[in-house]
Amino acid sequence: MKVFISIVFVLIGIFIAFQIYAIMATNKTETQAYTVIQEEEGFEIRYYPTATMVMISSKAKNYRDLGSSGFGVLAKYIFGGNSEKKQIAMTSPVHMDISDTSATMAFVVPKGLDKSNLPKPNDAGISIVTTEPEYVAVIQFAGFATTESIDKHKVMLESALKKKGLSYYGNFRYLGYNPPYQMFQRRNEVIVSLNASNFI
Repeated sequence: MKVFISIVFVLIGIFIAFQIYAIMATNKTETQAYTVIQEEEGFEIRYYPTATMVMISSKAKNYRDLGSSGFGVLAKYIFGGNSEKKQIAMTSPVHMDISDTSATMAFVVPKGLDKSNLPKPNDAGISIVTTEPEYVAVIQFAGFATTESIDKHKVMLESALKKKGLSYYGNFRYLGYNPPYQMFQRRNEVIVSLNASNFI
């Protein structure tokens, strides 16, 4: 019995140490740059400058399928699956966008890299895109994201925007900041583009 208890405590210690390591690694990961324009009740408004992303398109109909099918393809590219066999640092967040007709998943590349100096993907299904600068509304939530929790926060954000009289366009998108093995201090966001006329 004592041996069993000792093993349990060792395993718990290993688990805690691994989770602390995961949190520290996430905190050191480069995060996509943005400026908070204003804080509102339950959400915030940000400005995102232009960014370069590596992106895949998918026929996935939900976020779980998109994540499981897309992450490995993009990870393979940044871990050396490219014309230069170059490793590219992971950043956060992962962008996911699902509509009735299409889905995309994308990583933002680190500062200093863009279309001019990124290696060509070995996988023809990966594209390198440059985003337009934009204002967005953002609602944040913790825990493990599911299609249900993402949809719930879409509704909450949409309701808050209508209440404030802020006009928006495009799909509501999901941003995920943590690796799947991180159990605590998880950060998820739902965002949507805002019309610039809201601020002029």
